[in-house]
Parts: sequence; C-alpha cells; structure tokens
Amino acid sequence: MLDNVEKRKPNSLINETSPYLLQHAYNPVNWFPWAEDSINLAKKENKPIFLSIGYSSCHWCHVMAHESFEDNDIAKLMNEKFINIKVDREERPDIDDVYQRACQLVTGNGGWPLSVFLTPDLKPFYVGTYFPKDNRYGMPGFGEVLKQLDEAFNFRKNDINSTTSEFMNSLIASSKNSSLTNKDLEIDKSILDESALNLLHIADFTYGGFGMSPKFPNVSNLLFLLRYYDISKIEKFKDFVVFTSEKIMYGGIHDHLGGGFSRYSTDQKWLVPHFEKMLYDNSLLVILFSEVYQITKDTKFKMAVEKTLGYVLRDLLNEDGGFFSAEDADSEGEEGKYYLWSKKEISSIIQNPLHLDIFCEYYDVSQGGNFEGKNILNTKSSYPHLSKKYSLDLDDIKNIIDENSLKLFNAREKRIRPQKDDKTILSWNALSISSFVKGYRITDNELYLNTAINAVKFIETKMKSSDGSLYRIYKNGSSKIPSYLDDYAFYINALLDLFEVKPDTQYIELAVQYTDYLTKNFWDSDENNFYYTSDFHESLPIRNKILHDLAIPSGNSVSVSNFIRLYHITGNNDYLNFAEKMMKVSLLSAAENPFSFGCLLSSAYLYIKKPLEITFVSRGAHSKKSALLDFINKTFIPNGILSIIDKSCNIESLEKYSLFQNKSLINKNSPYSEEFVLICKDFTCSSPIINIDDLKEVLFDKLSKEKIK
Repeated sequence: MLDNVEKRKPNSLINETSPYLLQHAYNPVNWFPWAEDSINLAKKENKPIFLSIGYSSCHWCHVMAHESFEDNDIAKLMNEKFINIKVDREERPDIDDVYQRACQLVTGNGGWPLSVFLTPDLKPFYVGTYFPKDNRYGMPGFGEVLKQLDEAFNFRKNDINSTTSEFMNSLIASSKNSSLTNKDLEIDKSILDESALNLLHIADFTYGGFGMSPKFPNVSNLLFLLRYYDISKIEKFKDFVVFTSEKIMYGGIHDHLGGGFSRYSTDQKWLVPHFEKMLYDNSLLVILFSEVYQITKDTKFKMAVEKTLGYVLRDLLNEDGGFFSAEDADSEGEEGKYYLWSKKEISSIIQNPLHLDIFCEYYDVSQGGNFEGKNILNTKSSYPHLSKKYSLDLDDIKNIIDENSLKLFNAREKRIRPQKDDKTILSWNALSISSFVKGYRITDNELYLNTAINAVKFIETKMKSSDGSLYRIYKNGSSKIPSYLDDYAFYINALLDLFEVKPDTQYIELAVQYTDYLTKNFWDSDENNFYYTSDFHESLPIRNKILHDLAIPSGNSVSVSNFIRLYHITGNNDYLNFAEKMMKVSLLSAAENPFSFGCLLSSAYLYIKKPLEITFVSRGAHSKKSALLDFINKTFIPNGILSIIDKSCNIESLEKYSLFQNKSLINKNSPYSEEFVLICKDFTCSSPIINIDDLKEVLFDKLSKEKIK
C-alpha cells in the first residue's frame, strides 16, 4: 500500500503493535497514538486534534490512506495545523463508539474510516467518514476540509464552542437510556410475538436476509427467529432462516474454495462480497448453521460448519491456541483480487473439458464474468441437475466438483495473500470458542472440543492480569487494554457453552468469577444495565453503553442470557434479578425495533420458555459414542442447559451448585448400570431415561404427568 516506505522516516506509530497503526507508521503524516502525551501536546500547542479511526482490513481506510495520508502536501498541512491521532477501533471500541455517535448525530450514519476533528479537550466540532483527496462524489476534498477547519478553529472560536456544546449535549443525551423502562412490565410471549412479526416485515423473501443492500448476515436476528419458531411452532419463521442460510452458503459471500465467509454482500443477492473475512462473522455463522443442521438434519449445513471451522483452524489459529482477528479485503492493492477468477485461468487449471464444463456451470463461471470481467464463485446449479444433464451419478458430480475445487484452491495458495490482522481480541475469541463447541456437538469431532479447551487455556494464561481481570488484546507475546463489557460477556457465555460438554469445575467457577466482576465494576444501578467500560477504564467525554446489536451482539443482551443460565446452574437468585431488571429496561424498545435487539429477544425467549435442565449420567468416562448424548447434542434444544456427570468430573466439587445437588446420590443409587438422562423443568424432574424413544417423548413436550415425579 505504501510507496517507497524505505525512504520515509517512521512516525510515532512505529512502536505500536496494532496491525492497523503499523500500516500507517511510514506515512508522511506525523501520527500519534491515543495517549495522554498526545492529548497534552494538543493542549500545549493549542491545536485541534484530527482523530482517524479505522481497522486493518477496512478497504476505504486503505483508500483514504493512499489518497491523502501518503500525499506529501496533505501530510504537510496535517502536521502543521493539527495533532493527528490514529486509533484502531478493534483495540479501542470505547473511543470509536463515542465518536461514531457524534457522526451519526450529524450525518445519520457512520462507518470507517471515521474522521473526527476535536478540540484539545476532546470535544468534537466536525465529523465525517471517508473524504476523497479532491472534491468529488459530491464530497469536499480532504485538503479543503483541513484548511477550512484550521481557519475556523483559529478565527471563529464562538462557532467552534457553539458546535462542541451542541455535540456534547447530544452525546450526553444519547448515552442515557431513553427506552421505555417499566418495572411492572410483564415479560411474556406477547413481546416475542410482536418482535418476530415486526422482524419478518423487513425480511427479504426473494433473496433471504433483511433489507436490500448492502446485506449483512445479521445472525442474531436469525437465531431469534429460530427460537421464536421453537416457542410458536409457526413454520414460516424456521423456513425463512433455513432459506436465508442457504442463500448465504450458495452466494459469493462464501469462499467456496477455502471456507469462511466475507463480511457482507454489497448487493442484494449475496453475490458480490466486501472481501474481508472477520473472525466474529465466521464464528456467528457456524453457530447459526449448527442450529439449522440440528433442526433440518440437512448435511449441507454440517458441511458448511466443518468447512468454516477448517478455515479458522488453517488461517486464523495462532501458535498459542488463540485466534487472529481478520483477513484483509485487498491484496496487491486491489480489493478481492485474491478471490477472483477469469475463465481462461480456470481453463488452464482444469484441463478436462467435461470437468471444466461441470465446474463452471456449478460455480457460475463465464467468459464475461459476473463481476467486473472476472468471476466470483457462487453456486448456481445443483448436483441433481448436473447429474441429469451430464448423465453421471451424484457421487461422480460431487467428486468432480471437489477434485477441481482443490486444484483451484492450491493454485490460489500461490497468489499473494491478503494481509492478516494478527492481533487477538478476547470477545471475538470467545465467540470462536462457542462456535467450536457448537461444531463439536453436531460433528463429534474431538479436534473442535480440544481447540475450544486450548483457547480457554490461552486466555487464562496469556490474557489475564495479576489481579484476575482480563485484557482485551494480545499480540506478540504481550497483552494490553483492560477488557470491555463484550469481552467479559462473550467469554462468560463461552465458558458456559464449554462447561455443557466438558464437565470441568473450573469453567463454571471462572464464569461466576467474571460475572461477579462485571456486576461490581460495570453495573449502572440507576438504569439497570451495564456500561461498556469499567470503573477503571480511561475517562472519555461520555461513559458509553451499547444496548443494540451491531456487527456483534450487545454485551448487555448476552449478559441477560448468562444471568439466566447461571441462575439455573448455581441457584443464586441475584443472577435472575439482574436478568429481569435488564429485560424490563429494553424489551419494549426491542419489540418496536427488533432488528437491533435479536440477541436480547433470544435471551427473553430463554426466560419465557424457561430452561430445560438436561443431565447425562454415565458410569464410565464421558464418551462421544453414547447414543443418548449424541441425540441430545444433535437436537435443536435452544432452551436446554446440558450437564454431564461421568468419571471425568468432580461431582463433589460441583454439588455446591444447585444443578448438581444430590446428583452423586442419583448416580450411585441408580438401578441403571451404564448411562441415563434426567430432564427437569419448572422444579419437576423426569424419571431416569435410558432409551432414545423416551428421550424424544420428553424433549418434544409429550411428557405426560405420570412420567414426572
């Protein structure tokens, strides 16, 4: 991206570890990191701050950098008139959220790169996103913006002060929860009914997903619709999620050769992706496809899970057992170049004419291409259609597609790869742990379970401070930045997920420890929800909260689910009280605007339907060969809380938690010699279940009163 970097003197970012900041270390702009010294310099020199926020795999961040930040004339103006600060929004989402709010207040939207002009006391007076170097696209050129804002800051102080006052008043108002808090709100199914119907009103029944373009997977909303299907039994909600999942899998947003999914589709049909790959998107999609497989038993969804986790293991797993963050959209300075194909190039790799015809028809490859003269591989045909057309068995068609996909993948591996963002982010790693647990449950692949276990070991050894709190970022052997709400919330959720399949006491103990840390240091007792930052984080112009789902679920919403699960495991009523208080703050807003609250609605579903406590008891060591446990793992039970008692767990240490009380006596005194299942709900339990037919009867709400004791 940079020209003649060896001739340039590095700026203050050279000592940073963020891949994004290091991308700008050789800009002619004298960049500073966000630090007290940088801010004090602005005060000392009485200069405005230009704050530029982005991330390493952001395409338009690269464009603005190449056009403006690598331009010597622009850089000279920036260096003379401003204190220029670079922030990696993935490292400092707290800073990003504050100034994204400012941008949205003015422009109605936000995004990256985020370009903010601040007074030395960090108050915004002008905001935007991408600015071209020169006037175009109906936008002012960046050089002209710099000149006008420098003039305003120095000669129109009253205007600046008036603008900052308006900004700050609006920011402070936006940081308060304006939702219809109702302490007497009945948290019942009617809220889910209204939310699900409102969500379906913006569903795209032609191409799947929500809205037009650009189109994001919006996994949180799809997971909620699956839960609404479970509680309502209305098929159209399930069918829409299955349909959307298929469209995402078949589209160009899916890397059909190497596995994994791009960030979003720039068009309505899921064909043309924004080619960056993010760890969190792939983790969330694995969770979605796992649940769709549990419902449908369609193996294509299990294959998508395996292929995506294979991508993560191959390209995003670090040597310590954690996960890297992302891969860039660009390679060789061109977005998507790594993933695009000409038919001529494919023809040189697949030299069998019949194989070439079948491959190209399956993946929508043509001479003219489907994107700017090149081809984005996407599935436009099917094995049965090709089998009939070419008079070949289905297995033959599959083998031809698989064999030649591997040839193209190997050829692609020789290309210059997109840059990898090799920092490790706690919240995203936690989502990945949950995805590997989900993958393990539907595939029985021990590698997935061991990967999840090793990732927890990595976090506990590499990302934990001496006082027991957690760090958000890890890179090159060191950790930094105290964790935020979503880091803790997602990690607690991951520990609870792992505990369900690996009955190790440490996982529940850690979940309790971190939950108690959250309630002590992040809780707002006035509004009954969590701040995004703890009492110990750096003070910013506002102490922000994130209540809506964004690219990832809201840490507040995930915490509601965590509280409900912990209540049923530990019996601690405080956890249930926290969950109820949080839902009463936001559920009415969620019903009115469900698109932004999918995760909260899923948590409310768990509260309303009430968890089903499922205990698998085995006389021997826990084994994936158990037919009963295999059935449970591969069945869609979104309100299930699974616990396993076998020789590998320390039942005595677990019995301090209510879910496990008296379970050792049941195990010892049971007349059954090998294994059985206990199912409890609403404070009543089934008798021990030893065969799948009886298990189905209980799980599918056919349990008669006579069977409950």
